[in-house]
Amino acid sequence: MESESTIQNQMQLPNATGVLVMGILSIVCFCCLAAGFIGITLGILALVLGNKALKMYEENPQLYTEASFKNAKAGKVCGIIGLSIGSLWIIGVLIYLSIVGWVVGSIFTMLPWNMFCQ
Repeated sequence: MESESTIQNQMQLPNATGVLVMGILSIVCFCCLAAGFIGITLGILALVLGNKALKMYEENPQLYTEASFKNAKAGKVCGIIGLSIGSLWIIGVLIYLSIVGWVVGSIFTMLPWNMFCQ
């Protein structure tokens, strides 16, 4: 009977739902250049807040519900995935832009600029 009353008195982990939302959004936001930076930012926030929530749960697991613990844990995992994908996306875009810049630069160096300057 006492265990039922302690289950009823348990509360949600702070920011557990927010961590899950930020983690999911960090995965979704990697597909655009500007949103890639937003996805990385949301992934970092999900990691930081997820670590904080998980630490609170580990200190006093009887105070918080298991569902909120699972939400915080899933949000942290989604944040890691979103951060990784967003970082790879940004690196890929930078490599693409550097290749395009190199090609355009090499085309402009091959032009006969003497004819244009006279």
